[in-house]
Amino acid sequence: MNAPCIEALGDRALLIHCGETIDAAINARALAIARALEDVRLPGILDIAPAYASVCVRYEPAAWTSTDPAQAPFDRVAEHLRTLVNNAASDAATDTGSIEIAVTYGGQCGPDIADVAAHTGLSEEEVVARHGAAEYRVAMLGFTPGFPYLLGLDPTLHMPRRATPRTRVPAGSVAIGGAQTGVYPRETPGGWHLIGRTTQHLFDPARDPPALLKPGMRVKFIAE
Repeated sequence: MNAPCIEALGDRALLIHCGETIDAAINARALAIARALEDVRLPGILDIAPAYASVCVRYEPAAWTSTDPAQAPFDRVAEHLRTLVNNAASDAATDTGSIEIAVTYGGQCGPDIADVAAHTGLSEEEVVARHGAAEYRVAMLGFTPGFPYLLGLDPTLHMPRRATPRTRVPAGSVAIGGAQTGVYPRETPGGWHLIGRTTQHLFDPARDPPALLKPGMRVKFIAE
């Protein structure tokens, strides 16, 4: 695996690239880097946000200003982070806990489950069984606050996204898109296939932290 590269992302952030594909090993490296940066608590670092294959780091330029006019704040931050980034082992402890999410599959809660069954050649019961059998890991949060992109979907359940996205997807909808599964925290548009719904609140601005899930967390779906 190639060493991560660091590039400027405007004048207040940088991006640490670990790869170019959705891959469990690459994601593990991104999560390990994020964990390493969080652990050192560097001054002037405002936010550390891991994604599938990268980590975005926002910083306060004033905290990294040098007396050398030729050295921009980005250069100082990147130089300081490079050793930490290169030494962050992808097998570092990135587990952030586990959770079970109760799901009502099919019917009005999962209007696309018949389409998933037809596409995969499985019965609806088999779709439910295989979706619930896997242990997933939160690769990242994105799209909308608290939306978890989950790795670990059974390959037999991989589905191309809907040709026509819905303008309204109910909050709590459990869905499949490509090689991923996820849960819509609130009502939004969406193009994934809806197979069930949960009553658990994945995002609550009044809660600390607001998001129920976080990168690295293990997730199991339990059929109700």
